[in-house]
Amino acid sequence: MKILIIGGTGTIGKKVSDHFSKKHDVLIAGRNSGDVSVDIADSQSIKAMFESVGNVDAVACIAGDAKWAAFDAMSEEDFYIGLKSKLMGQVNLVRIGQDHLNAGGSFTLTTGILADHPVVSTTSAAMVNGGLHSFVKAASLELKNQIRINVVSSGLVEDAVEKYEAYFPGHNPIPMRKVINGYVKSVEGKGTGEIIRMYDNC
Repeated sequence: MKILIIGGTGTIGKKVSDHFSKKHDVLIAGRNSGDVSVDIADSQSIKAMFESVGNVDAVACIAGDAKWAAFDAMSEEDFYIGLKSKLMGQVNLVRIGQDHLNAGGSFTLTTGILADHPVVSTTSAAMVNGGLHSFVKAASLELKNQIRINVVSSGLVEDAVEKYEAYFPGHNPIPMRKVINGYVKSVEGKGTGEIIRMYDNC
């Protein structure tokens, strides 16, 4: 398969990209690194990316920003960061990318545990994640040409414990191998409209 991975050099993205590269043709897109440049907060940038890479068999997005801050410190503009980047960025990847996906291809989006188990300072990220879960379930009913769509939702991953552990007291870190398998299930499996939760029901 020809797989386009947006955010393929990040903490999770690099491990996922390395895995798929063993038996698939992987193209990495990112704002500052990769085979092709893209800013998912800009729909014109997304269009240019797809025009550059041509048709693909799978798209996996492991990117998107949202501001983490106390709710009473969040401005309207702060919420728009997550809405424009992580939410609409991934929605636009599907909206625009459906015309560049081969029949029977798939989209894999990324959210996280905050949709189900938010913690302090994550009102924006939790809202965005929950919205993406609903989007994936609805979009799966309407995508044509046997195109599938799923979302991988992970908890605190092992490789990011040092950076985020303070936000997640008592959470069990998720092994990177388990996280990778979530993307494998979405890309190489047959399911669609699934929220692939890679964490315990804490």
